[in-house]
Order: sequence, then structure tokens, then C-alpha cells
Amino acid sequence: MSQFKTIDDLDVAGKRVLVRADLNVPMKDGQVTDTTRIDRTVPTLTELSDKGAKVIVISHFGRPKGQVVPEMSLAPVAKALSQSCGHPVAFATDTVGESARMTIDAMAEGDIVMLENLRFHADEEANDKAFAVKLSNLGDLYVSDAFSCSHRAHASTEGLAHLLPSAAGRLMQVEVESLARALENPQSPVAAVVGGAKVSTKMEVLGNLSQKVDVLIIGGGMANTFLFAKGIDVGNSLCEKDMADAARGILSAAEKAGCDIVLPVDAVVAREFKAGADSQTVALDAIPSDAMMLDVGPASVADVTAKLEQCKTLVWNGPFGAFEIPPFDAGTNAVAQAAARMTTAGQMVSVAGGGDTVAALAHAGVSDDFSYISTAGGAFLEWMEGKKLPGVEVLRK
Repeated sequence: MSQFKTIDDLDVAGKRVLVRADLNVPMKDGQVTDTTRIDRTVPTLTELSDKGAKVIVISHFGRPKGQVVPEMSLAPVAKALSQSCGHPVAFATDTVGESARMTIDAMAEGDIVMLENLRFHADEEANDKAFAVKLSNLGDLYVSDAFSCSHRAHASTEGLAHLLPSAAGRLMQVEVESLARALENPQSPVAAVVGGAKVSTKMEVLGNLSQKVDVLIIGGGMANTFLFAKGIDVGNSLCEKDMADAARGILSAAEKAGCDIVLPVDAVVAREFKAGADSQTVALDAIPSDAMMLDVGPASVADVTAKLEQCKTLVWNGPFGAFEIPPFDAGTNAVAQAAARMTTAGQMVSVAGGGDTVAALAHAGVSDDFSYISTAGGAFLEWMEGKKLPGVEVLRK
């Protein structure tokens, strides 16, 4: 990440530092139910505080569409942040108004405050210059720590960086460095696992990866569409038949690029989609017409694991089957555990991301064994598509 400024490049003592975090966390009855996103940005905030900065946290929450929606206030998140970082966090009841100014004026060095939900202002998502200027007037420096929002050019993720001396926070830094290690300058051979329900949502990902990686492993419902495109009868399985031509296009582009596409070689099928449903493992030419493929079978797991053994880098997005419902989690669990074993043995750098993927790897018990797991959803996918992310590009020197 040498082409980025980081916190190391800023003199923050006594300065007001605006930190864009992603604190869009799950909430129930006014209580935060999962503090992962909060915990991940704490190192940036405590480091700035310890260096004598006046730390001003800005974030969005939910989709209030430019209106003040009391249930989408960040006040409960400020409480949760205070607990996570063991430091009082003052809360301003507006974003760029009187409360924000007074709260910031009252700060001493090392204090942390949080401003109200950025998206209570329609100008935030419009990347309105005047709104970005109002925000910039509240600080002396800008630190971006919200990789998961960096695919959006909003006032707080992109506009601010043009107005104040800017740097990446520690979370942004580790995200971008980890992703660069996986696709921009990886150790070869490189494998990618792409799973999930629908090919249509991941066409650009598959197209980009087929030109960049050595082995492209396709799982989940989207594998059914590829199998169908190759003339296999997938029975009653989830399958986007109208995407067959597109799937064939990816197969042929991958072949030209020397990329080995790996599809399931057997399947676990059932006649109903529910926990503990009667299931059987069958060869691909024996899928009953009234059954659906809900996971890959043991031969597929062995095939994928053997391919991964040959690779030095793995990028993973999406499960192999309906991992939320046993016994259809077995394939995803087995491959995840194999990748984790290779990673902890030092054979492989493994980077994963996306909501379902984070849940699937946690379910497989390997969250701590991958080299890096990104909690970013859309930003991680756009990065896999090879797109430039405005909130990252603006931080380049």
C-alpha cells in the first residue's frame, strides 16, 4: 500500500480528525446485536486518540433517504462504540449543525465523539460539494476507514478527501493490502472460489477472474447453470436457463486465457429444501428429474481440495451449497476447512469476503484461520469485478 498515505504520514496531535467508519451494524430493539464492524475500526480510533487527536467519527446507518428517521439514529451505536473501545464517546444530535459544532468545540486532545447519521442529509449520497465543505469545516484531517463503503462516491467517502489532507485508517489499510496480495500481485498459482445462488449477479466477477486466475472453482446454484450449459440435466435444481449462453461464453474465454474452470462432479440432492430432508449423493448423469442439487458431493470436495493443494493464493466469495441448512453445509465446510489447514500450514494466502461467505466460514469454524476475511459486501464484489473503487482511488498519492 506504498502509494497510499496512512496514519503514519499524518501529524495528528491536537488536530480534529474526521474518521469515516462503517458502523452500519445489525440492531434489534435499540441494541446492537453484532459489534464486528465496530470492533474492526476501534484500532484506528484508539491509535488516533492515543496520539492526541480529537477524533470525530462519521458514519451512515440504514437507508433513511435524506430524512431524519429517529429509529436510524447512531446514538445506540455511539454507546456500543464506547464499550468496545473502553473510552467515553460523546454524541452530537446532528451531523453538520449546532450540536456537531458545540460537541467538537468542547473536545480535549484524545477525546472521541460521534456525529449523527450522515444519510439524514440527501446531500451525502449525492456527493454534494457544499455538504462536503460543511463536513470538512468540522475537521483538520480526514481518515477513511470504511472500505466497505468505498465503492460509493459519497460526500463522506470521496468528496471529503479532496478538501482535507487525507489518509487510510488501519482497517482500510489492511483491507487494501490484503486484497492487493490476493489479486494485484499474488503468488501464483491463484485459485478463486465463486459460489452463490445466481450466475446473473456474478457475471462480471466470473469474467474478470477468468482472465486473472489459474483455477476458477464454481459452486452453489450458479454451478447448476454452468452444468446445464454443458448439456447436463439438473432436474428440479435452481438454474438460470436464460444464462446458458453467457455461461458458455465464460467457459470459452477461460479456456483461451488458460484458466482451469472447476465444476462439481457429483451432487447431494433432495426433493425438498428443509433441514434434515432425505438426501442422496448422485453422479451428475443421475440427478432425478424431481430432485434438486443442494450441495456438492464428496468426489467434488476431493477434486477441489486437490486443486487447492497446487495453489499459493485463494480468493473466495460464496458457498458451495445451501450451507444454512444441514446436511447441505457439508461441502462448504469441508472445502473451507481444507483451505484453512493449507493457510495455517503456510502453504497458501487466503482472502475471503461477502456477507454469505463470512457467515459460511464462521459456520465452518475457520474465521480465524484464513489470512484475511473482508466484511465488505458490495465493495468486495466490485473489487473482484476489477472495478476501481472511488473511495480507494481518492486516497492514492
